[in-house]
Amino acid sequence: MPDAAIQDDFFSKVKDIQGAAQGLSYDVLTVLVGDTITEEALPTYETWLSRIEGIHESDRDHPWQLWVRAWTAEENRHGDLLNKYLYLSGRVNMREFEKSTQFLIADGFNIETGQDPYRNFIYTSFQELATNISHRRVATLAKQQGDQLLSKINGVIAADEMRHAKAYSAFIKKIFEYDANEVLIAFEDMMRKKIVMPAHFLRETGMEVGGLWGHFTDAAQRIGVYTAVDYANILKGLVADWGLEHLGSLNEAGEKSRDYLVKLPDRLLKITDRMVNPVNEYEFKWIGVRG
Repeated sequence: MPDAAIQDDFFSKVKDIQGAAQGLSYDVLTVLVGDTITEEALPTYETWLSRIEGIHESDRDHPWQLWVRAWTAEENRHGDLLNKYLYLSGRVNMREFEKSTQFLIADGFNIETGQDPYRNFIYTSFQELATNISHRRVATLAKQQGDQLLSKINGVIAADEMRHAKAYSAFIKKIFEYDANEVLIAFEDMMRKKIVMPAHFLRETGMEVGGLWGHFTDAAQRIGVYTAVDYANILKGLVADWGLEHLGSLNEAGEKSRDYLVKLPDRLLKITDRMVNPVNEYEFKWIGVRG
């Protein structure tokens, strides 16, 4: 991003940013704003990860505490960078943007994992992959619509999210070596409840918690940034990565959970074949009237 303290051409660079941002479609901008708000709600996520059972009372040099702080620092850069881009783009009502961010942090969320490390690591494995997809596709669309800077920003963030996903997935893969039955039971429980993304709790002024979720997902689905097919394919990838089909020496409960999870991706994909692409175009206070 341009830096006014060291660059004499700061204002011309801002004009370039604003010029390129004019080419972004309403739905791409909507998804970008929603993704940025969820990145900015970082205090909630750090608190949640720090409370996982068995490690919440560990000292500051405990490996998990080191991981959480490093992860938080990296995620914090994502929110800061995207926020600066939106501010300089001239396309966003920053007051409404900041209100939604304030609401998301103040409201908190419940993703049905409790303090159980198995459920939390399953959730983060899934959620980081979903975030990677969303940022990566926004990067592609931004490039197609002439915004090279935004494409680069989202591409770098997407790469970070993939590394996070691989780390959490590796945690679960290791746990399978020691406690396969309980991980499978936890995984089945998470999928029956459905993986709830942080954006599920988005709202604007005058709305109840979660009031904006349907409109936000409509935009993401409509332009193919994150869809029901992606949800099923992420699950399919985790099932394959964790080798669920080949797990043996399970008890009865573990076998039932394994069989349910192995079959679930294809069941979900069949359902998505019957889904209709949303056409309702909501006008977000973040952006205003559609052009």
